[in-house]
Amino acid sequence: MTEPRIGFIGLGAMGAPMAKRLLDWPGGLTVCDVRAEAMQRYTEAGADAAASPAEVAEHATIISVAVVNDAQVRDVLTGPEGLLRSAAPGTVVAVHSTISDRTAEQLAAECTTHGVEFVDAPISGGAPGAKKGTLAVMVGGSDPAFEQVRPPFGCFADLVVHAGPVGAGTRMKLARNLVHFIAFTATTEAQRLAEAAGLDITLLGKVVRHSDAVTGGPGAIMLRDRTAPIEEGDFWLPILRHVRDLGEKDLSLALDLGARLDIALPLAELALEHLGPGLGVGASERQNS
Repeated sequence: MTEPRIGFIGLGAMGAPMAKRLLDWPGGLTVCDVRAEAMQRYTEAGADAAASPAEVAEHATIISVAVVNDAQVRDVLTGPEGLLRSAAPGTVVAVHSTISDRTAEQLAAECTTHGVEFVDAPISGGAPGAKKGTLAVMVGGSDPAFEQVRPPFGCFADLVVHAGPVGAGTRMKLARNLVHFIAFTATTEAQRLAEAAGLDITLLGKVVRHSDAVTGGPGAIMLRDRTAPIEEGDFWLPILRHVRDLGEKDLSLALDLGARLDIALPLAELALEHLGPGLGVGASERQNS
């Protein structure tokens, strides 16, 4: 069975290393970017170059899109030289850009009128993951479309999950990045506390990266299949009560240190209030007293 030809549109910081890992795809690769010079390294390695998304769709039946935002994604699909101008029925268009889930649903509906499958397939892992082929891809789309995109996605990702129907991939990416950027904000709070305490915050960074690599960081608690309160007798109850007790103790100590150093720690205060309920085990008796 002949493998489908892959199209790749958008050779920026993420798209470039992803497309590079598709150069050996047995069905061949067609690339497209507004910068002609960005395509040269791919054509020199054996890929074809296209002058527009419409031209990509004349040759490829699975097309990845990695551009900047909703407006650019819309233009790539529906603009005057967009994919839908020439895409054959059965073509699968995969958008890796982080866009609105509503945009994904709207574009999927428009693709359907052309007999084209749409999947939202945002990625996690950054440029280092793209270069190493260790991205995570969260796919929203039909079962048949997911099965079609999974093999080529495996060239640049070592985790490809089917999140659900169109829009689900984007919603999963937004939830994932909620963890990311709230954690970043909490990190800036921890840095201010450490700096006020006279500590070397670059050494603190080394400790955080080292321990998170061992423990899994915030993802270490993401093992339950629901967020409801945990009932008595549940396997997770003593484990997450222990996590809560440790967390409340350490957060209380950090808040005490912050008070002595006159450093406001608003995220730590919220964490102390919400950790136990968020884990599904409620606040400890100490917190309720």
